[in-house]
Amino acid sequence: MARALVTGGNRGIGYAVAQGLLARGVEVVIGARDAQAGAAAAQDLGCAWVQLDLEAPETFAPAMAAAGPVDILINNAGILIEDSMIANPDGLRRSMQVMFHAPFELILLCLPHMAQAGQGRIINVSSGWGAYDEGMEGPGGYGVAKAALNALSHTLPRDLPQGVTINAMCPGWVHTRMGGQAAPRTPDEGADTAIWLALVAPGDLTGKFFRNRREMAW
Repeated sequence: MARALVTGGNRGIGYAVAQGLLARGVEVVIGARDAQAGAAAAQDLGCAWVQLDLEAPETFAPAMAAAGPVDILINNAGILIEDSMIANPDGLRRSMQVMFHAPFELILLCLPHMAQAGQGRIINVSSGWGAYDEGMEGPGGYGVAKAALNALSHTLPRDLPQGVTINAMCPGWVHTRMGGQAAPRTPDEGADTAIWLALVAPGDLTGKFFRNRREMAW
């Protein structure tokens, strides 16, 4: 049975991804910064959880050791800081840490097992706000960090072990705490493409960007 780690899996899109993977027979571990929220969500889902704070790199290795070998990594956790990057430069630093540096470090921790197994899937939950083709919109450093995550998703295939794929996806505007009440999409709708990339997409599909299961421009 494949094992998936979903960061930020205690709520929103991450919770929906975890729920969808569990329904399809995948063993799921959710990562959560808040221990109480992580434990509660894991109990509701019927899965395991690890405490994983993407702004605290010292938590990464212990969390991954507790999670066990990961076959599917869903880098879902995000942060939205709306302040100007000039007025609040620390907001950009935090955005880059949570949505670029931390995903890369988690990828590195997953790769030894994936390389040994000869297979693995990495899915980065990104955004159209990080797409040059769509104007790099979005507040603060959010789009910059997502653009960096997109660049990583596009270029890393050349360095990955045989059989390991990486793709990015945009869930659209989803009704979550981050997306707000006006968002038209449900978390399940936002999670669909990530689940498809994790389980259904061709095994040689890598280095691409998707929305609604369709490839989109960077």
